[in-house]
Amino acid sequence: MATPVRGGRLMRRGLAFGILAYGLWGLFPLFFRQLQHVGALEVVLHRMVWSLAFVLLVLAALRRWTWLKEAWRSPRLLAIFAASSALLAANWLTYIWAVNNDHVLDASLGYFILPLVNVALGFVFLHERPRRGQWTAFGIAAAGVLWLALLTGHVPWIALALALSFGMYGLIRKLAPLGALEGMSLETMLLAPLAALVLLWGHQGGSMPGHDTHTWLLFVLCGPVTAIPLLLFSAGARRLPLSTMGMLQYLTPTILLLLGTLLYGEPFSGPRLTGFALIWTALLLYSVDGWRHRIRPATA
Repeated sequence: MATPVRGGRLMRRGLAFGILAYGLWGLFPLFFRQLQHVGALEVVLHRMVWSLAFVLLVLAALRRWTWLKEAWRSPRLLAIFAASSALLAANWLTYIWAVNNDHVLDASLGYFILPLVNVALGFVFLHERPRRGQWTAFGIAAAGVLWLALLTGHVPWIALALALSFGMYGLIRKLAPLGALEGMSLETMLLAPLAALVLLWGHQGGSMPGHDTHTWLLFVLCGPVTAIPLLLFSAGARRLPLSTMGMLQYLTPTILLLLGTLLYGEPFSGPRLTGFALIWTALLLYSVDGWRHRIRPATA
């Protein structure tokens, strides 16, 4: 009896970690809107610097340094994480710009279509063969994106940039050998020195103005705000089936959608609602197809 009880306890903890991680990611606008008076690029640069400071504290507390020597001796590993760092920086910049310029719903759309973008990336780069249901879902989602493009007169580049940058980032991290904490540590080690130089140059050159104590406190908090959800996600992923984490991921764009419509008053009706409805239909088909595929071996 001890093993099922222990397994159930692990599942409950994993579920709590997963909900906290995706919930915090969904609530990010509440934090980053406090930095609306600062340019998105400067916020991202501070996020890189203070994220490194925080993960170094975590590594010191856990005494987890042995991987660093091998990482710095591997040019291939450094090249992989240089690419993932660039994609992560692009994702952060796009997200913060969107949140602070009244495009929270576009950010929500980006993370709604992310699972379907992952299907396309797996097909192109990993030679995975999507099932018929997945192709159908991808086609309906593409129709939703096309509808939104026709509605606004331009491609929803914010949503696509977020989905593609994070999808490519996830693809690279899937192939990389480091864990969540180690990978993020190496990424910030590669990003933070350049970010610090740009910040120093910007402040000395006058292109970046000075800030009050409250703003500097928010800059420092960017470190734990960035790292804590990732650590919670890693803890949840170790305790939960991948299918459960896949369902929890919809919590983030759902919270973004609610914040955008109810708190920030972004328009969400008529043709725009139709576009989102197509995306949700695609996600429903995608989820049902995945569920049916998983239960077939168990039934057999």
